[in-house]
Amino acid sequence: MKQTFISQIAPHLGKKTIIKGWVYNKRFSGKIGFLQIRDGSGFIQGVISEKEVESGTWDLGNKLTLESSVIVHGTVTKHPRHEVYELQITDIELVHMSEEYPIGKKEHGPDFLLDNRHLWLRSNKQWAIQRVRNTVINATYEYLNKDGFIKIDSPILTPAACEGTTTLFEINYFDMGKAYLSQSGQLYIEAAIMSHGRVFDFGPVFRAEKSKTRRHLTEFWMMDAEAAFVEHDENLKIQENLISFIAKSVLEKNQNELKILERDPKPLEKIQAPFYRMTHAEAVAKLRKLGSDIKEDDDLGADDETLITKELDKPLFVEKYPAKAKAFYMKRDPANPELALCADLLAPEGFGEIVGGSQREESYDTLLTRLKEHNLPVKAFEWYLDLRKYGSVPHSGFGYGLERIVGWMCGTPHVRETIPFPRMLNRLYP
Repeated sequence: MKQTFISQIAPHLGKKTIIKGWVYNKRFSGKIGFLQIRDGSGFIQGVISEKEVESGTWDLGNKLTLESSVIVHGTVTKHPRHEVYELQITDIELVHMSEEYPIGKKEHGPDFLLDNRHLWLRSNKQWAIQRVRNTVINATYEYLNKDGFIKIDSPILTPAACEGTTTLFEINYFDMGKAYLSQSGQLYIEAAIMSHGRVFDFGPVFRAEKSKTRRHLTEFWMMDAEAAFVEHDENLKIQENLISFIAKSVLEKNQNELKILERDPKPLEKIQAPFYRMTHAEAVAKLRKLGSDIKEDDDLGADDETLITKELDKPLFVEKYPAKAKAFYMKRDPANPELALCADLLAPEGFGEIVGGSQREESYDTLLTRLKEHNLPVKAFEWYLDLRKYGSVPHSGFGYGLERIVGWMCGTPHVRETIPFPRMLNRLYP
């Protein structure tokens, strides 16, 4: 008999089938027992009755420990009171009897759970978060591919910083001197727009800042997109359409996961373009009225982001920041050269910044001036300056942090739960 995946169990109603998986919970009462089975694709309850199975099967069912791996035979039925399927067990094959599982039903502290992250990933909520993460990744590829973007891989080892030198992991690169783990693939994929028009990359990046907030990881996954002949306003439209598509995909594909996470889907249903927009100056004025002590040239802090989006039902673009507070490659606003043509996208519900982007400076002379103003090594950026010498065009781009978006979709406040194996200031194990 062929194996059936739990996620595809519905067409097998009333039929005999086989489920291969793990016992993640069990309860026996008198002559009936309930085995909660996980097979990777989903969860199902197996019901075993002493009078309906052979004595060896009944005894084995009683002896099974949590996380034992099994092959379960049975008939698919529907729960009498709920819209879920069950398996009326007829036989159990033991694959491996698990040792006593260290993660029990009692409350465990975060350090214990992170030390046992390799096992904690099996829990219902962690299972659900990683499934949502998968949907976010696939939705990103699907939307960008449909919008003419192709994937271009950027290097992880780089000769210089993308946005300053204070948060880099530095290594010795053979006899060539210092190299750094990438903060972003943006500069490299800008090179590819001259041959492909619209491109993106998606991979791990590294930030060495000594931050312990719930929104920070040392290693995380970032998607960067760049597009030729796209200017500031169109750049924002691409971002809001992408985020709207991601939210729609999660709602379509992850209803079960959202229930497990006790995530109210109503806020996600409201994530539809267009999003709200506000200039940095307007944001500062509003924040001051709300009690923030933010200054005119300050970037928005986490508390400011929460405060300004508190009453909003959709994300907010805060655009046109003071140029001196932003990266060297951002184009200045022609209407006010003191401002950059950039924007940060802030998620509601207190989840803060999820996307950052800008129009890029396309002039060779201006970009060279900016590099010198930021005290960056011109030699290390000669290749990047070359892009402005041979057919330069107006272009824009943006990047998002995968873990922040997954946390927002799931309603999970700490990004350490949204990546399989988090790397933080104080954590490198397992």
